[in-house]
Amino acid sequence: MAAPLTPVTLTGSRVRLEPLSTDHVADLAEAASADRSTFGLTWVPDGLDATDDYVASLLADHAAGLVLPFAQIDQHTGRAVGCTRYLDLRWWRGRDVPDEVEIGGTWLARSAQGTGINTEAKYLLLRHAFEVYDAWRVQIVTDARNARSRGGIESIGATFEGILRNHRIVADTPSPSPRQAAVYSVIRDEWPDVRTHLQTKMGVQP
Repeated sequence: MAAPLTPVTLTGSRVRLEPLSTDHVADLAEAASADRSTFGLTWVPDGLDATDDYVASLLADHAAGLVLPFAQIDQHTGRAVGCTRYLDLRWWRGRDVPDEVEIGGTWLARSAQGTGINTEAKYLLLRHAFEVYDAWRVQIVTDARNARSRGGIESIGATFEGILRNHRIVADTPSPSPRQAAVYSVIRDEWPDVRTHLQTKMGVQP
Protein backbone atom coordinates (compact mmCIF):
# COMPACT_ATOMS: atom_id res chain seq x y z
CA MET A 1 0.00 0.00 0.00
CA ALA A 2 1.32 3.45 -0.93
CA ALA A 3 1.80 6.02 1.81
CA PRO A 4 -0.87 8.75 1.91
CA LEU A 5 -0.01 11.86 -0.10
CA THR A 6 0.83 14.84 2.09
CA PRO A 7 -2.19 17.19 2.29
CA VAL A 8 -1.57 20.56 0.67
CA THR A 9 -3.53 23.80 0.21
CA LEU A 10 -3.64 25.19 -3.35
CA THR A 11 -4.59 28.86 -3.50
CA GLY A 12 -5.91 30.94 -6.37
CA SER A 13 -7.70 34.27 -6.60
CA ARG A 14 -11.17 32.73 -6.94
CA VAL A 15 -10.85 29.39 -5.15
CA ARG A 16 -8.76 27.82 -2.43
CA LEU A 17 -8.40 24.04 -2.41
CA GLU A 18 -8.06 22.92 1.21
CA PRO A 19 -7.39 19.40 2.48
CA LEU A 20 -10.84 17.92 3.06
CA SER A 21 -11.79 17.57 6.73
CA THR A 22 -14.84 17.02 8.91
CA ASP A 23 -14.89 20.80 9.45
CA HIS A 24 -16.25 21.12 5.90
CA VAL A 25 -19.27 18.83 6.37
CA ALA A 26 -21.87 21.48 7.22
CA ASP A 27 -20.88 23.79 4.35
CA LEU A 28 -20.77 20.91 1.88
CA ALA A 29 -24.19 19.61 2.94
CA GLU A 30 -25.62 23.08 2.32
CA ALA A 31 -23.77 23.42 -0.99
CA ALA A 32 -25.20 20.09 -2.15
CA SER A 33 -28.77 20.93 -1.18
CA ALA A 34 -29.63 23.71 -3.65
CA ASP A 35 -30.91 22.83 -7.14
CA ARG A 36 -29.52 19.32 -7.28
CA SER A 37 -30.66 19.00 -10.90
CA THR A 38 -27.49 20.91 -11.88
CA PHE A 39 -25.31 17.98 -10.79
CA GLY A 40 -26.57 15.95 -13.74
CA LEU A 41 -24.77 12.60 -13.90
CA THR A 42 -22.40 13.41 -11.02
CA TRP A 43 -23.04 11.70 -7.68
CA VAL A 44 -23.25 14.25 -4.85
CA PRO A 45 -24.22 13.44 -1.22
CA ASP A 46 -27.72 14.48 -0.22
CA GLY A 47 -28.25 15.62 3.37
CA LEU A 48 -26.06 16.14 6.41
CA ASP A 49 -25.72 12.45 7.34
CA ALA A 50 -24.86 11.45 3.77
CA THR A 51 -22.29 14.25 3.56
CA ASP A 52 -20.75 13.15 6.86
CA ASP A 53 -20.44 9.59 5.51
CA TYR A 54 -19.06 10.91 2.20
CA VAL A 55 -16.31 12.91 3.92
CA ALA A 56 -15.47 10.02 6.25
CA SER A 57 -15.15 7.67 3.27
CA LEU A 58 -12.82 10.04 1.42
CA LEU A 59 -10.67 10.53 4.51
CA ALA A 60 -10.40 6.74 4.88
CA ASP A 61 -9.40 6.46 1.22
CA HIS A 62 -6.75 9.13 1.80
CA ALA A 63 -5.37 7.24 4.80
CA ALA A 64 -5.16 4.16 2.56
CA GLY A 65 -3.09 6.08 0.00
CA LEU A 66 -5.82 6.00 -2.65
CA VAL A 67 -6.83 9.66 -3.04
CA LEU A 68 -5.98 13.23 -2.05
CA PRO A 69 -9.33 14.99 -1.45
CA PHE A 70 -9.94 18.73 -1.37
CA ALA A 71 -12.76 21.03 -0.32
CA GLN A 72 -13.28 23.86 -2.80
CA ILE A 73 -13.44 27.12 -0.84
CA ASP A 74 -14.96 30.22 -2.43
CA GLN A 75 -12.39 32.94 -1.75
CA HIS A 76 -15.15 35.59 -1.67
CA THR A 77 -17.15 33.92 1.10
CA GLY A 78 -14.65 31.61 2.81
CA ARG A 79 -17.15 28.75 2.63
CA ALA A 80 -16.83 25.30 1.09
CA VAL A 81 -18.85 25.10 -2.13
CA GLY A 82 -17.81 21.70 -3.45
CA CYS A 83 -15.16 18.99 -3.63
CA THR A 84 -12.54 17.61 -5.96
CA ARG A 85 -9.67 15.15 -5.61
CA TYR A 86 -6.68 13.38 -7.04
CA LEU A 87 -7.45 9.69 -7.51
CA ASP A 88 -6.20 6.64 -9.44
CA LEU A 89 -2.68 7.49 -8.27
CA ARG A 90 0.11 5.61 -10.05
CA TRP A 91 3.77 5.28 -9.14
CA TRP A 92 6.36 4.11 -11.67
CA ARG A 93 9.64 5.73 -10.61
CA GLY A 94 9.86 4.69 -6.98
CA ARG A 95 9.26 8.21 -5.65
CA ASP A 96 7.15 9.56 -2.79
CA VAL A 97 4.80 11.34 -5.22
CA PRO A 98 2.79 9.84 -8.10
CA ASP A 99 3.78 9.78 -11.75
CA GLU A 100 0.16 9.84 -12.93
CA VAL A 101 -3.00 11.15 -11.30
CA GLU A 102 -6.64 11.53 -12.21
CA ILE A 103 -8.58 14.67 -11.34
CA GLY A 104 -12.12 13.67 -10.49
CA GLY A 105 -14.93 13.48 -7.99
CA THR A 106 -15.56 17.13 -8.78
CA TRP A 107 -18.78 18.95 -7.95
CA LEU A 108 -19.80 22.51 -7.15
CA ALA A 109 -22.86 24.12 -5.63
CA ARG A 110 -25.23 25.68 -8.15
CA SER A 111 -24.21 29.15 -6.95
CA ALA A 112 -20.54 28.41 -7.71
CA GLN A 113 -21.07 27.00 -11.20
CA GLY A 114 -20.08 29.29 -14.06
CA THR A 115 -18.09 31.59 -11.76
CA GLY A 116 -14.60 30.56 -12.84
CA ILE A 117 -14.01 28.43 -9.76
CA ASN A 118 -13.91 25.16 -11.71
CA THR A 119 -11.43 26.45 -14.29
CA GLU A 120 -9.11 27.84 -11.64
CA ALA A 121 -9.34 24.67 -9.56
CA LYS A 122 -8.34 22.56 -12.57
CA TYR A 123 -5.44 24.93 -13.22
CA LEU A 124 -4.23 24.65 -9.62
CA LEU A 125 -4.47 20.85 -9.67
CA LEU A 126 -2.73 20.52 -13.03
CA ARG A 127 0.02 22.93 -11.99
CA HIS A 128 0.65 21.05 -8.76
CA ALA A 129 0.71 17.68 -10.54
CA PHE A 130 3.18 18.77 -13.20
CA GLU A 131 5.31 21.32 -11.35
CA VAL A 132 5.46 19.75 -7.87
CA TYR A 133 4.88 16.04 -8.49
CA ASP A 134 6.63 16.17 -11.90
CA ALA A 135 3.87 13.86 -13.14
CA TRP A 136 3.97 12.40 -16.62
CA ARG A 137 0.21 12.40 -17.14
CA VAL A 138 -2.99 13.82 -15.66
CA GLN A 139 -6.25 12.11 -16.57
CA ILE A 140 -9.81 13.42 -16.36
CA VAL A 141 -12.70 10.99 -16.86
CA THR A 142 -16.43 11.67 -17.14
CA ASP A 143 -19.62 9.90 -18.15
CA ALA A 144 -19.66 9.88 -21.95
CA ARG A 145 -23.24 11.22 -21.91
CA ASN A 146 -22.31 14.25 -19.82
CA ALA A 147 -22.00 16.87 -22.55
CA ARG A 148 -21.60 19.74 -20.09
CA SER A 149 -18.73 18.05 -18.27
CA ARG A 150 -17.03 17.03 -21.50
CA GLY A 151 -17.27 20.58 -22.82
CA GLY A 152 -15.69 21.91 -19.65
CA ILE A 153 -12.83 19.42 -19.84
CA GLU A 154 -12.20 20.20 -23.49
CA SER A 155 -12.21 23.94 -22.72
CA ILE A 156 -9.15 23.59 -20.48
CA GLY A 157 -7.16 22.05 -23.32
CA ALA A 158 -7.24 18.36 -22.38
CA THR A 159 -6.98 15.82 -25.22
CA PHE A 160 -9.80 13.32 -25.80
CA GLU A 161 -8.38 9.79 -25.83
CA GLY A 162 -11.48 7.67 -26.32
CA ILE A 163 -14.31 5.83 -24.58
CA LEU A 164 -13.74 3.20 -21.91
CA ARG A 165 -16.65 0.77 -22.13
CA ASN A 166 -18.39 -0.47 -18.98
CA HIS A 167 -16.01 1.56 -16.81
CA ARG A 168 -17.08 2.09 -13.17
CA ILE A 169 -20.78 2.51 -12.40
CA VAL A 170 -23.46 5.05 -13.22
CA ALA A 171 -24.25 7.42 -10.35
CA ASP A 172 -27.69 7.59 -8.75
CA THR A 173 -29.23 4.44 -10.22
CA PRO A 174 -31.40 2.00 -8.26
CA SER A 175 -29.20 -0.93 -9.28
CA PRO A 176 -25.56 -0.93 -10.41
CA SER A 177 -25.07 -0.42 -14.13
CA PRO A 178 -21.84 0.21 -16.05
CA ARG A 179 -20.80 3.65 -17.21
CA GLN A 180 -19.34 4.45 -20.60
CA ALA A 181 -16.48 6.81 -19.75
CA ALA A 182 -14.96 9.56 -21.87
CA VAL A 183 -11.23 9.78 -21.11
CA TYR A 184 -9.18 12.97 -21.46
CA SER A 185 -5.60 13.73 -20.53
CA VAL A 186 -2.84 16.28 -20.40
CA ILE A 187 0.72 14.96 -20.58
CA ARG A 188 3.86 16.63 -19.28
CA ASP A 189 5.06 17.84 -22.71
CA GLU A 190 1.69 19.55 -23.28
CA TRP A 191 1.57 21.32 -19.93
CA PRO A 192 3.38 24.56 -20.96
CA ASP A 193 0.83 25.20 -23.74
CA VAL A 194 -2.13 24.18 -21.57
CA ARG A 195 -0.83 26.39 -18.75
CA THR A 196 -0.60 29.40 -21.08
CA HIS A 197 -4.08 28.67 -22.44
CA LEU A 198 -5.56 28.52 -18.93
CA GLN A 199 -3.74 31.65 -17.77
CA THR A 200 -5.13 33.51 -20.78
CA LYS A 201 -8.61 32.10 -20.13
CA MET A 202 -8.47 33.27 -16.50
CA GLY A 203 -6.82 36.61 -17.27
CA VAL A 204 -3.77 35.69 -15.21
CA GLN A 205 -0.28 37.02 -15.93
CA PRO A 206 2.25 34.21 -16.53
